[in-house]
Amino acid sequence: METFGLTTEMIVVLILLGVTVFLFVSEIVRVDVAAILIMVTLGVLSAIPGLQGLADPRHLFDGFASNAVISIIAVMIIGAGLDRTGVLSHVARWIMRVGGATETRIMLLISSIVGAISSFMQNVGAAALFLPVVSRISVRSGLSMSRLLMPMGFCAILGGTMTMVGSSPLILLNDLILTINNSLPAEQQMETFGLFDVTPVGAALVVTGLVYFTVIGRFLLPTRQDVGGAEGLSVEDYLNATYGIVGTIHELTLPEEHELAGQTVDEIQRSNHIQIIAVQQGANTIMAPPRDMVIEVPGALAVIADAETLKQFTARYGLSALKKLDRFSDALEPGKAGIAEVVIPPGSGMIGETGRSSWLRKVYGLAPLAIYRGGETLSSDQEDIGEIPYLAGDTLVCHTPWDALVRLEKNRDFVVVTSDFPHEELVPQKVGWALLFFAITLGLVLFSDLRLSICLLVGAAGMIVSRVLTIDDAYSAVSWSTVFLLASLIPLGVAVQSTGTAEWIAQQVLKLLGDAPIWVSQAAIAALATVFTLLMSNVGATVLLVPLAVNVAIGLGADPALFAITVALATSNSFLIPTHQVNALIMGPGGYSVADFSKVGGVMTLLFLIVLVIAV
Repeated sequence: METFGLTTEMIVVLILLGVTVFLFVSEIVRVDVAAILIMVTLGVLSAIPGLQGLADPRHLFDGFASNAVISIIAVMIIGAGLDRTGVLSHVARWIMRVGGATETRIMLLISSIVGAISSFMQNVGAAALFLPVVSRISVRSGLSMSRLLMPMGFCAILGGTMTMVGSSPLILLNDLILTINNSLPAEQQMETFGLFDVTPVGAALVVTGLVYFTVIGRFLLPTRQDVGGAEGLSVEDYLNATYGIVGTIHELTLPEEHELAGQTVDEIQRSNHIQIIAVQQGANTIMAPPRDMVIEVPGALAVIADAETLKQFTARYGLSALKKLDRFSDALEPGKAGIAEVVIPPGSGMIGETGRSSWLRKVYGLAPLAIYRGGETLSSDQEDIGEIPYLAGDTLVCHTPWDALVRLEKNRDFVVVTSDFPHEELVPQKVGWALLFFAITLGLVLFSDLRLSICLLVGAAGMIVSRVLTIDDAYSAVSWSTVFLLASLIPLGVAVQSTGTAEWIAQQVLKLLGDAPIWVSQAAIAALATVFTLLMSNVGATVLLVPLAVNVAIGLGADPALFAITVALATSNSFLIPTHQVNALIMGPGGYSVADFSKVGGVMTLLFLIVLVIAV
């Protein structure tokens, strides 16, 4: 191997690498801002005489059109489409039913499923698809997303090692082997790997990840409360402080031949001063049930009432309230329904109407809890607010499905004050289209030679054309901070390769190996690949290190194919800092810092190296 010394360009690139790592670890600025600053710095420095080789200004922004970035944008849109139709909600409900509210069991279920999916689909795609699922599970179970997202993300990365199509380096490896074979004598040429040749090693790595988070990792995971949510008082505390009403929802089960059978919603509410916000009859859940709806048994009621009123109601009818929602856990989850404030504006057609005369529940989907008028709260637990005529300026405090509130925003008879709620309407009628385009996308990824970005864009475009999502919905579904983080780091990776900096680093490390045993050299190659994949793209690290690893193996008399596969697998060992696409994807929603990745990912990195070397 020809030796060479450091050039000025290499020194500048090494400095920029150090600055990048420092900015990521110190978090003086956000990581996406840091990446943008490094990209801009590269462009400016390349204009200085003697440093033109750092970056080509004409291609400085090519990262925004890269296969990885376009793939991430597309898969976020596909995930949003599946979520809009309710598919991911069903998956979340199944995981909740199997896992209950046990953190470890739910974490293992999510992580193992994502790990299995990412063995046939790009790991960032699997992670992005399950991000809304984890969000829903977090809301329903009360578990912090930060306790679930990192195990899921790590297992998505590990799952990519289970087949030869699970990650870009493994997809690339056979092409590299064929190219290298052209320069090797016949007796040293390597055979390419089959689809499942790597599965035993990948399975060992996935199991290691699952065991790690079960035994040790769960004690290292951070707990971030209300990440991305509203600050300050909870909804119940806010209602109590502002209006003096209690917003707790109670579920009551109605047995067969119960005396409430045959009574209407209105009759039950008026005689007991409670508000029935949902009714379940058979397999149907009726939100904001109309006042003339007749109660059937067996069934269930979801009611809002203060503690004393609820006690009197349950005692009168021989009922008991569940400690937490069961049948209504899906329909009444915070992502689908909640309490909202709606104002009657001057000139509204609702002025002079009452809740009963306007059929507030049946027409508008609003179950009124109180009317706030002139500093006074008129609540349903004190009087029959359904008979009170509305005045201009009245604030109606109601429980409502969010999709009903979305429609109400377009109605000039109301002014919706509440803003912190999901503004998109579910489109369960489009589930067929969503699943069709998802299946087409998956088929193209697995069975065609099209680039991953094109395969995923087929699905994303299908979601828009079939009107599962509008184009504005698609734009909103994309995490643009993630896009800018990844796209802005790509020029630095190119500079590391094009200036010879990567080869120089590799050369210095390989010189240290000397006459070490084969397994030590193999471990060193794996560690070197791990370092490179943290500083540049995993594909770049693979392209650079596979030829070097093959030459080292031949010099040691070892199997060059095993050294090559060691590099391709070790480039998935990306847990220390959030430079991997999956880690960048979960960083914001999980509320993670770089220090969180270093703490949790440090142990995972060591375990990965140990298991990898032994398994290979």
